[in-house]
Amino acid sequence: MAFTAKDVQALREKTGCGMMDCKKALTETNGDMDAAADYLREKGLASQAKKASRIAAEGTVCAISENGIGAVVEINAETDFVAGGEEFKALALKVAKIIAAQNPADMDALLKCSENGQTVEEMVQELFLKVRENIQIRRFVRYEGKIVTYVHAGGKIGVMVNFDTEIDADNVDFMTMGKNIAMQIAAMNPGYLDEASVPAEVIEKEKAILIAQMKEDPKMANKPDMVLGKIVEGKMGKYFKENCLVEQQFVMDNELTVGKYVEKTAKELGKEIKIASFVRFEKGEGIEKRVDDFAAEVASMINK
Repeated sequence: MAFTAKDVQALREKTGCGMMDCKKALTETNGDMDAAADYLREKGLASQAKKASRIAAEGTVCAISENGIGAVVEINAETDFVAGGEEFKALALKVAKIIAAQNPADMDALLKCSENGQTVEEMVQELFLKVRENIQIRRFVRYEGKIVTYVHAGGKIGVMVNFDTEIDADNVDFMTMGKNIAMQIAAMNPGYLDEASVPAEVIEKEKAILIAQMKEDPKMANKPDMVLGKIVEGKMGKYFKENCLVEQQFVMDNELTVGKYVEKTAKELGKEIKIASFVRFEKGEGIEKRVDDFAAEVASMINK
């Protein structure tokens, strides 16, 4: 029995499964819609699609670097039990290595990347069939250059830093500095590399907030706008010191900023070092976790 693109779309709407899975199901069942839906259920894909709407806020962050290429990826699951499992961690490592080796342009491209005849999407589906939880590859970044990576608390936070320098990447002193910078990023969570990296609209928003705060203060409200402007500029200096990596106080030496620490190391090694870019992923950040109130749920059932 032949089938059309409309049949594939109809099966997709019926089951919630991916287009390629629906096409394969119809091919395997000679275009029989009901049999194809059963096929997807038997493969576990239909239940996977249903569970895809469930919140996956647990997971792990994996960061790797080798031969001048680095990758950091966050993969989420529903529970920390699954996220802490060896198979889940192995999947994260495998995906990170694929990102580093194949350089996918975006998430769709990553899911189509393959290793030993199996796509990344199929790897995720395979693990789902074992753990029966929603598993999502959330985000990834890939760098090329002099890369240092750091993973904190077994995958809670992953950091990758790209340095611009002629120093060999395996130089012990350089690697020590790089790890210290990565640990600083993990601990202090800077939003930007330096003052020049802060978008103009962010600066204007912060200034507007500061002015509004001062106008609410009886001691400041009657001061001329010129005076308030100068005070705001001073307060913005504090903002940059807190939010820009190179301006932050270095946690391992309070007498230095991060930028001065890098300069100090560069002078000791005899070659210039600059932090080109960095990325910091914290698992589940920005995802609203579901909070189950068992007592309220039981009460609502009784009252029905």
